[in-house]
Amino acid sequence: MKYHQIDRNLFIKNRKKFVAQMVPQSLAVFNSNDIYPVSADSTLPFAQHRDIFYLSGVDQEESILVLFPDAFEEKHREVLFLRETNEHIAIWEGEKLTKERAFEVSGIKTVYWLSDFPAIFRKMMVEAENVYINNNEHYRASVETETREDRFIKKLKQDYPAHQYLRSNPILQRLRSVKEQEEIALIQHACDITEKGFRRILGFVKPGVWEYEIEAEFAHEFLRNRSKGFAYTPIIASGNNANVLHYIENNQQCKDGDLILFDVAAEYANYSSDLSRTIPVNGRFTPRQREVYDAVLRCKKAAETLLVAGNNWYDYHKELGKIYTSELLGLGLLDKADVQNENPDWPAYKKYMMHGTSHHMGLDTHDYGILTDDFVEGMVFTNEPGFYIPEEGFGIRLEDDYVIQSQGLPLNLMKNIPLEADEIEELMNR
Repeated sequence: MKYHQIDRNLFIKNRKKFVAQMVPQSLAVFNSNDIYPVSADSTLPFAQHRDIFYLSGVDQEESILVLFPDAFEEKHREVLFLRETNEHIAIWEGEKLTKERAFEVSGIKTVYWLSDFPAIFRKMMVEAENVYINNNEHYRASVETETREDRFIKKLKQDYPAHQYLRSNPILQRLRSVKEQEEIALIQHACDITEKGFRRILGFVKPGVWEYEIEAEFAHEFLRNRSKGFAYTPIIASGNNANVLHYIENNQQCKDGDLILFDVAAEYANYSSDLSRTIPVNGRFTPRQREVYDAVLRCKKAAETLLVAGNNWYDYHKELGKIYTSELLGLGLLDKADVQNENPDWPAYKKYMMHGTSHHMGLDTHDYGILTDDFVEGMVFTNEPGFYIPEEGFGIRLEDDYVIQSQGLPLNLMKNIPLEADEIEELMNR
């Protein structure tokens, strides 16, 4: 792995929190992701399933974690099963976890090779009454591919039809939504790498550059700082491309007088950051661009005051709708009749600001979190208002990442990344 080893005490704490939520005489199983084929002998880069990583720190394919706190044998209360490594594998594929190294990473003392799984797992299942299985229940999930976890669950239910099956995801949704200090530090590190990338491109952008050239500058800076790269597919959207919310082609030339909307951020140690900025290609905002930019920035600052403990996602967005409406009226994009005649299910402001302002963030860019829960200390949210104006040929989004505090305003993990229009112009023209 490119990243520095994470203190295993984080994963020990995470397992203790999960086990505390399990009903008696239960075990829970978590699988690594597949390595996905492209064609011939090509594969996509491996990306670990975030749940097994959260609970063990194991960042390797063909791994299984079993938690069984009531197991008769103490050694079987938490067990890792790993792909057996040998000299041949080390030569052709590189280092894999040994049993000793797996303990260093995870804090789990009992480590078996994967070939031992059927016999040992059967012994554990004879003792267990309930089994926690790990389906993907994220509210944004829409998965057609059958995963390694899916295949395992299907076979598990065929082999052990008499057991009671329970859901691990509701437990993980709440546990993962509240970050430990070690996790916040890792997200902060990802944000710091993102800052380096953004400052780099401020000196690079000028009329005539191509969106993909800017993407390459970000990639260079992220990789040289021990990131695997982008936390998500980057958006480098110049001109009217910014009005396509998930524009990822990044293949257009940046023209004098246009704005560029960036939604680009680095990962670090599987933890995400999430940044949006909008800058002028030529280093100077036009008066109208600046007017809209400042309105979006006011919305962002207002949203920041609402990211506080005790609020919730639904009330937060309802209040922000009023702020967006006021700013759009001030910009002349809406009039009073638009507001008076609006559809309550799709308010007038949605014509120019059609996405949510915040989402949970962490191991996944759109991280686990139950939207009906109140905000509590340790939750990490984005704050990303935007106005999109196709008729004027530009869109503006501004986004930082925040940690909810026990009292008062949230901690902005991106407070050092240039945001104010004057600062951006000054840095671009230095």
